Amino acid sequence: MFQKSLASAVTTFEGLAELENNLLRAADLVRRCLLGGGKLLVAGNGGSAADGMDFSTEFTCRYSGDRRPFPAINLATDGTLLAAIGNDYAFEEVFARQVWAFGKPGDVLVVYSTSGKSPNILRALDEAKVRGLESIAFLGRDGGPAAGRATVDLIVGAEVTARIQEAHKFLGHCICEQVDGDLKQAQPS
Repeated sequence: MFQKSLASAVTTFEGLAELENNLLRAADLVRRCLLGGGKLLVAGNGGSAADGMDFSTEFTCRYSGDRRPFPAINLATDGTLLAAIGNDYAFEEVFARQVWAFGKPGDVLVVYSTSGKSPNILRALDEAKVRGLESIAFLGRDGGPAAGRATVDLIVGAEVTARIQEAHKFLGHCICEQVDGDLKQAQPS
């Protein structure tokens, strides 16, 4: 089983080479957002929420070495808020209402979805567009209905959810590597 999983991971990661231009575009969005005084709003469900938590932590804490913190808010972490929005409105609104509440032009919404089908992710992307936010979508398979809704798509063309999530983690870290040096040069505010 290990050899099969390893072969699957290698095949998935080899396919990421075609995402380089989109990855550089995504890194530029993050760089311009954070250096311009904006914030990242990050959303995902389940394991994708966990991947988003790691991504947002890399900016608010640090990625490599010491530097000032930058605002990156994970929208999946406040259980009370998620339950209230889910109960009073609908679960598909849990991220969109937060984008409405916290987002402003200059911010970037970052979403994670291995299927691209999650209604709450689709609504968040639509709300970001209405509010004038740029967006980055970490997606899997063929991107599902989310494909094309974000400013930049990073679609991992694998079918196995675990491989997609592993690739999303790698791509997120690649974005961090692209921008961390510039963030270290920023003056403390």
